[in-house]
Amino acid sequence: MSVVLVGDIGGTNARFALWREGRLDAVRVSATADYATLELAVRAYMTAQGLAPGDVPTICLACAGPVEADPFRFTNNPWSIDRAAFCAALQVRELLLINDFSAMALGMTCLRDDERISVCPGVAEPGRPQVVIGAGTGLGVGTLLALPGGGWHALPGEGGHVDLPIGSAREAQLWRALHAQLGHVSAEAGALSGNGLLALYRATCAVDGQAPLLHSAAQITGAALEGDALAASVLESFCCLLGRVAGNNVLTLGARGGVYIAGGMVPRFAEFFMASGFARSMRDKGCMSGYFDGLPVWLVTAEYPGLMGAGVAAEQHLARSR
Repeated sequence: MSVVLVGDIGGTNARFALWREGRLDAVRVSATADYATLELAVRAYMTAQGLAPGDVPTICLACAGPVEADPFRFTNNPWSIDRAAFCAALQVRELLLINDFSAMALGMTCLRDDERISVCPGVAEPGRPQVVIGAGTGLGVGTLLALPGGGWHALPGEGGHVDLPIGSAREAQLWRALHAQLGHVSAEAGALSGNGLLALYRATCAVDGQAPLLHSAAQITGAALEGDALAASVLESFCCLLGRVAGNNVLTLGARGGVYIAGGMVPRFAEFFMASGFARSMRDKGCMSGYFDGLPVWLVTAEYPGLMGAGVAAEQHLARSR
């Protein structure tokens, strides 16, 4: 297979690499705020690698948001892509756009054993769906399916925007405070993202009669890890709510193939997460709690799983095109 330029474009960072023979090469991460357009960011990457327009016939980009529209507009940054104009400007024969969490899901097929940590021991059931969920700038949810003839298929979706679930009286109190802040309370906006964690902190302060003194997800996480009781309670709520959303997906999809926790946030407090109520909340499903017996859950520590998934998507596409 010829070299493919792959990208994983989120709300904050744009990651680029070259996919050669099933591996990533020349990874570079840029802030999306540093470039007015995606084309300029790609050009800068190509120039840094000594590549000119026309040198790379195929580009595959994993993008935050539903990718069917043309022009495509990113969910969490101001960029957009007009496919025809982009291909003409960079002399690209094929531009493949895939949902960022479809790419994340495909990236799970490339993980080494040292790129994931076991959260819940178990054995994945062959042929069953696998759930990939990750919090960062937004909340992404993907579903990975093994195809009968070999290869993989990742179902696109916008599962981060489902309603935030409530599983306890305390969470009901927090939901009411979140609703007062936000109106509609989605899983992403209400808890499971950078801005969501800040909203959850403010809701916790409102419920507990505390003055909000922290102003970012990084501050909240740092305070929690340093022993601040209020911040720790917020981070614990985050972990439990992530468990509830993951568990809902497992039941909906019959995902006995396992769950991958990915994204930029949780690996930063992995030890706290492992000791949290995540697993208990995931399986807190009343009469269906036993469905989670033996279900494997992993925390993904790989640095660039979205880029790897873009490479897998391109590889499968080009194989089908031959």
